[in-house]
Amino acid sequence: MKKLLVLALVALGGLLVWRKVQADRAELDLWTEATGSEN
Repeated sequence: MKKLLVLALVALGGLLVWRKVQADRAELDLWTEATGSEN
């Protein structure tokens, strides 16, 4: 039972990290688009 709980926590943590990375990437794309038009 402990292994299942640990596995669930690891999966949840991985999901949260993945969503954070995706959000940061989207923000970077927007920033690049906004600042890239000046050049």
